[in-house]
Amino acid sequence: MTDLVAVAHGTADPRGIRVVHELVREMARQRPELAISLGFVDLNLPALPELMRRVVADSNEVVVVPLLLSSGYHVYVDVAAEVERYPGQVHAAAALGPDPDLVDILADRLGDLRQVDHVVLAAAGSSDPRALLDCEQTADLLSHRISRPVRVGYISGAGERLPAVLARTPGRVAVATYLLAPGFFETLVRRHAHGHAVAPPLGADPRLAALAVRRYDEALQLSPV
Repeated sequence: MTDLVAVAHGTADPRGIRVVHELVREMARQRPELAISLGFVDLNLPALPELMRRVVADSNEVVVVPLLLSSGYHVYVDVAAEVERYPGQVHAAAALGPDPDLVDILADRLGDLRQVDHVVLAAAGSSDPRALLDCEQTADLLSHRISRPVRVGYISGAGERLPAVLARTPGRVAVATYLLAPGFFETLVRRHAHGHAVAPPLGADPRLAALAVRRYDEALQLSPV
């Protein structure tokens, strides 16, 4: 059976690492027949290239599933490099977002919105416009889901920064944290929120794990594996 390699960004925050490992364990609980490994594109080990060398040596076929909420540098460069390095043997799944299941989790994290007029989606950001478009599409889906205006504020990258978006958003505002796990970016979100209600990150939600293995299945359907 085709192996699944999950790849996450990595973080220096041990809380974030615990969440990522918990998410991968949930993926394994949902799909016990799959051989699942976890690698990182930054900060943590095993680094994706090193992990891929080991997995490819033991497996005929591999699907790399980015545990990333939008497409960007790590999808189009880091993951794509592994596909190019092992042509016909390694295949790339799509990023997790945008997707209605992610939006359902965001809505649940926001909770009761009866005292909220607007929501700001706090996203990590990227220099790649395709990643920003993914985040904007997620904001549109969330707006329809919760029947409130949703704007995106970015922590880094090319998009409009979170403090500026919060400053121009009127009324009672809640912040939806569009991050997988606690860490440096989540700390910045809370610092920039200045008293606004801030929802927790997505976390190791079973629906997120199910989405990740669905991305694996979709990649299999598109690839001659």
